[in-house]
Amino acid sequence: MSQTRTKKTFYQKYQDVMPTGAGALFLIQIFATLGFSVLYSTLILYATQGLHMNDLTATSITGSFVALNYFLHLLGGYMGGRFMSYRSLFGVAMLLQVTGCVLISVPDTSYLLWGLSFFLAGSGLNVTCINCMVTQLFEPDDKRREAAFLWNYSGMNIGFFVGFTIGGYFHLHQAYHQLFLLSALGNLIALVLTLYNWKLLKDRDTTFVDAVDAAKKKARLIGIGIVIALVFALRGLLNQTALSNQLILIIGAAMLALIIVLTLKQPGHAEKNKMSAYIILALASLIFWALYQLAPMGLNLFIERNVDRHFLGILIAPQWVQNINTVVIIFGGPLLSVVFSNMRERGININIPLQFSFALLLIGIAFAILPVGIGMANAQGYTNFNWVLVSYVLQSVGELFISPIGYAMVGQLAPLRLRGLMMGMWMMITGVAAILSDHFSKMALGSTESIDPLVTNASYSHTFGMLGWSAIVIGIALLAATPVVARLTQEKKSIAFKTDLKLQEDAAG
Repeated sequence: MSQTRTKKTFYQKYQDVMPTGAGALFLIQIFATLGFSVLYSTLILYATQGLHMNDLTATSITGSFVALNYFLHLLGGYMGGRFMSYRSLFGVAMLLQVTGCVLISVPDTSYLLWGLSFFLAGSGLNVTCINCMVTQLFEPDDKRREAAFLWNYSGMNIGFFVGFTIGGYFHLHQAYHQLFLLSALGNLIALVLTLYNWKLLKDRDTTFVDAVDAAKKKARLIGIGIVIALVFALRGLLNQTALSNQLILIIGAAMLALIIVLTLKQPGHAEKNKMSAYIILALASLIFWALYQLAPMGLNLFIERNVDRHFLGILIAPQWVQNINTVVIIFGGPLLSVVFSNMRERGININIPLQFSFALLLIGIAFAILPVGIGMANAQGYTNFNWVLVSYVLQSVGELFISPIGYAMVGQLAPLRLRGLMMGMWMMITGVAAILSDHFSKMALGSTESIDPLVTNASYSHTFGMLGWSAIVIGIALLAATPVVARLTQEKKSIAFKTDLKLQEDAAG
């Protein structure tokens, strides 16, 4: 009897922590991330070394790949729950990613572009689906949502860790064919896990679920048609990267205008305030991701060519450097979840605007210190690896304060009927930021075709310093505005500002 009571008590405690289905999504997230992590960290290196493209072409393709991936999350938010269930669209996305990885494994530029088109159609749609599958496990005011996203974000970064690790190993051996086939296998496992847990991932409160069978059949056909058209559209856009980038910037500006209009049309004052806060935080997020997305582009080439990558007697592959980020996220995500929970129990609330300002300050410092390291480079122009190590740790801690918290924030601030659209737009911001990163990467590469660190260090130093100090200034501005933005989000005041606000109230009285 005591054993039965113990098991029941344990199960009840688990249910208090996470609802049924959260564990399955955590595991699915790990394998779903594998293919993207390999391409994210390896694409520019594969293009320059495996396919012998020049730096500007390889940077343009990589920039468009990253931008289109995140930009298409908006389409995933629109399609999911409307033309297909979130779980069905996610399954289709995994199948597209498997196909894409197999095509990319063929060492030919044409196969690369077709493979990227299939893969992007899948990766662009699936992330919003899995985030919405997590969100729908909770009621709107359920504070466990933040913890679930932190855990799921850790699962995603486990997938990144595996992808970066194998990507670096196969890159050092120039075995790109085997690398991309292995990536396809990881995405196939994610598809199998989704089918196995199908019943646990059932949609609720969506247009598709509530429709009659005839309407569902019609919606599915439209959804499949959109996916097929998307693959061919992406193939054309990857051939015209400049046009692709311009379209993303134009549509991004149009979506900002749409959100502003929707904010003004909200019937209640509280809803308007929350969506206004969303817009402010979205712009702060754009600055953060514009720096962060330098990792697969200019920063990746800097590490490959301008950094002494020997560390503890080991030659570090550029992809392995990005595992600094994944280790911090994997262990820091759950730790931050526990810290926040304990602080809330003691009545201390570190609100979302404050976290965003911390993120900007941290990534600003991460880039501002790189010119110092470049200035202390050795006689051959190679920067000591420790500077990159510290920079990536700071970037990663900053990411913890903005990325998983941002997902949870959408669930908190978005009206129910706009949740999918606003989740998709939140992901799209990273795509717009990637266009800016593409531009900054080309600035860092400079006008010379040389890869000699003694020639290129000056350009890298100038670009990294400019970006770092800009983020620091914006972070300080957001920190100063935190009390105002916090009132818009209708969160409890941050403990750091309670005393100041009380003094202001007493003075006013």
